[in-house]
Parts: sequence; structure tokens; C-alpha cells
Amino acid sequence: MNTCYLIGIGMGNPDTLTVGAARKLKTCGLLIGARRMLEAFPDHPGQKLALIRAEDIADAVRSYDGDCAVLLSGDPGFYSGAAKLYDLLHDVRVETLPGISSLNYFCARLQIPWQDVKLVSVHGREANAVGEIQSHEKTFLLTGSNCTAGDLCALLTRMGLGHVLVHVGQRLSYAEEQIITGTAAELAGRDFESLSVMLVENPAPTGWKQGAPCLWDSRFIRGKTPMTKENIRTLAVARLAVRPDSTVWDVGAGTGSVSAACAMAAWKGQVWAVEKEPEALELMARNKEALGLVNLQIVPGEAPAVLAGLPKPDCLFIGGSSGSMAEIFRAALDQNPTVRICLTAVSLESLTDGLACMEQFGMVHVDITQITAAQSKTLGRYHMMMGQNPVWILSGEGGA
Repeated sequence: MNTCYLIGIGMGNPDTLTVGAARKLKTCGLLIGARRMLEAFPDHPGQKLALIRAEDIADAVRSYDGDCAVLLSGDPGFYSGAAKLYDLLHDVRVETLPGISSLNYFCARLQIPWQDVKLVSVHGREANAVGEIQSHEKTFLLTGSNCTAGDLCALLTRMGLGHVLVHVGQRLSYAEEQIITGTAAELAGRDFESLSVMLVENPAPTGWKQGAPCLWDSRFIRGKTPMTKENIRTLAVARLAVRPDSTVWDVGAGTGSVSAACAMAAWKGQVWAVEKEPEALELMARNKEALGLVNLQIVPGEAPAVLAGLPKPDCLFIGGSSGSMAEIFRAALDQNPTVRICLTAVSLESLTDGLACMEQFGMVHVDITQITAAQSKTLGRYHMMMGQNPVWILSGEGGA
């Protein structure tokens, strides 16, 4: 039976091809891959076919009567086209020969161990790179034209991470290889090749990884806009069961206190904060910048009208509905029938509306909690407990 070899050719320089892979290449009568990869083997006597699409490569493999090799950059197990080829070539005998990845090559050049490095790619894909860097001591990134190293350093600087140490690698393994090191602020906006790699060292990563993060009221810029207090906020985020990769809607976000807590909990995800009041929107933007929450997206406007263009929510928090609670429930459930919903109510009318919606839309695992909290205030040498209004917290999830 003929064999298709998926061969990682390393950085492109033949020196990064393993001896075993080089030996196997000599036995293959057909080489398939991107043109720049085929050009690395000018002396190979076999047929060469320049293809990129996985479907075209799979068709060519099946059409060839003999052993063939598909050339893949770096290591086929590291952000490679091999993943799709495994599915397409399920009926073909496939053998994978890993190469030297940009990750292990770059870390070796920097003399930095990489067993604890967080791996991220922004090459042609969406990723919350700032959130990952904010949350890990070491982060390795593949960049692309959609997000260059200079772009990312500028974003890190805007989000209060200009101090982190950044290593940028260009043309790795070639004679013109460059490795540039500096803080994000020093490298912000510089021109780097789109296909570069980065290793970012953050000496003080954030501590939240699971559950509701600690975010005290004193950290917020306050105005006249009402704000969900920390005692309520912490339980509400826990009731939402926000995961690191969750997509969260916060409707009636106010100053953005719940949005900010959710953005910390969903540090790999996205939070969409909907608010109609100009003063609240301004405060929320200032808090977002002060807390460095790049995954918090502010949506001006009134629900449910502005919800139609938002991505499917895993969680919905309703801090204010302006009389449209049922429509907001429906908008979220239409996109995700099992969405988890949490709302707070300070009036009996809002409580009644919330309960009615939970029943109307067949929510399951419904929980109702009333909290009455008191916060201390220092008066001279005394600490006086200042009572807060009682708040109901309602939560449940779609039963579909």
C-alpha cells in the first residue's frame, strides 16, 4: 500500500529538516506543497506539485500511484494544515514526520525553556492575545498581516502592559535572521514582517483563572451612574458560570462593573456591554482602559435592537431592561437556546418581570436569592456599617 508522508520541513532552511525526514523524502516520487517549500528542494528528482488547499492536496495524493510527501512548514502538530489533511486522508495510509517548529527553535535561540509557555496564533485567526499575555508569564505567538508584532505591542501599551518584555523573531534559521528584544512600549508600532514570531514575558500575570474574580468597588472610576456593588457583582458573575472562553452579553451595563468582572473571568472570551446612556458609556470606556480589558466590547444603543448583530452568547446578564426584558430574553434564547441568564432586581416590579420571563421561556435550574449587605465606613476611629438596598439575583438557563 502506498504511503503519504506529512513532513515538517522546519523553518525552511534545510538545516532544520530532520535526518529521518530527509531520508524519507528521497524515496518519494511526488512532492506536494506551497511553492516556497518546494523551492527548498531544487535537486529532488521527483515530480513537484504546488498546491495549498487541503482538498486539492488530498485529491493529488489519491491520484498518485506511489509514495508521496506533503511538505508542511515547521512541525505538522503545531498550527499546521496537517489537522485538516488527517480527516481528508482517512482512507489513505499516512505517516507523519515532525520537524523543528518555530516555537522550539526560537526558544532555543533565546535560551528559554518552553514547557510552560502559552501558545497563541493570531495568524489569520481571532484570539484575545492581550488577555493571554495578561494571564501568563510566558506567551508565544505566531503573527500575521492581520496582527503584526508592532500592532500587538502598540495594543499592549494602550492596555497598560507596555512594560512586558517582548522578543520578536524574523526570518528564523536563514542568514538574514533577526531577533529583536525590548519592552512592548519600545517596540510599539515598529515595522516587522507579518510572518514573525513573538515570545512575551510578563513578570506579574493576573491571578484569576476560574470563577468570579475579585474586583473591588474602589478600582472603578465612579460617576452618577448606578453601579452593581461588589457583593452583588461577585455572586452574579458566579451564577452566570462564566468560563475562560465564554461570550457574555451585559445589557444595561451602566459603569461596566459586571462587564469588567465578566471580562476578567472570560479572559479568553469576549464581553459585549450594551448601554444607551452617554454618561455611562463614557465611564465604561474609562474603566475599560484603566483595567486593561481588551476583550470588553462597548455597544452603544438600546436593547433588544442592538443585540441582533452580536455573536451567540453563552451568558446574559441583565442589569437594566427599560421595560424590554421579555424581548431581551427572546433575543438571547433565539441565538442560544441553552444560554445562561442572570439578572438583578431592586424593585418588586423588576422582580416580578424577571420571574415571569423565567416561567414564560421555560428556564430551568432557576435560582432566586435576596441579598442585604452592609459595607463599613470609617468615621474617625469608628467603623459604621452602612446598609445597602436589598437586591434579588435571579438566574437560570434555557431548557432546550
